[in-house]
Amino acid sequence: MPPKKTTAEPPKSLSPLKKGVMLALGGLFFALGVLGAFLPIMPTTPFLLVASFFFAKSSPRLHQALIQHKTLGPPLRHWQEHGAISRKAKVLSVLLLTLSIGFSLYLKRHDPFLPWIMALVYLSLVGFILTRPTPPD
Repeated sequence: MPPKKTTAEPPKSLSPLKKGVMLALGGLFFALGVLGAFLPIMPTTPFLLVASFFFAKSSPRLHQALIQHKTLGPPLRHWQEHGAISRKAKVLSVLLLTLSIGFSLYLKRHDPFLPWIMALVYLSLVGFILTRPTPPD
């Protein structure tokens, strides 16, 4: 079944400067998102979500191209339409968070407050990720 086509609202009249800044920010976050697909430390989807936001405000054509993309589009559409994160993305996110927080704690094991702060951040992030719905098939 082909993906549901979402329609972006036409942008309200923006000044040329504001539109240019939004397009540039969309391009920057898109580039960071694509870079994140190849670098293990950088995330992809959050940057693409921000790029989608800026493109939706400044260029419906670029916004549509992004959310209709064969590879990059599905996670963006799942988030926009359902606020959902795929099961695979949830597992990978929690795994990488666990490894990175664990490694950070190992490196800074002598700081008495760091474990509590990191535990709070970890539980908040994992809680947010796991409470998002899983997209329908």
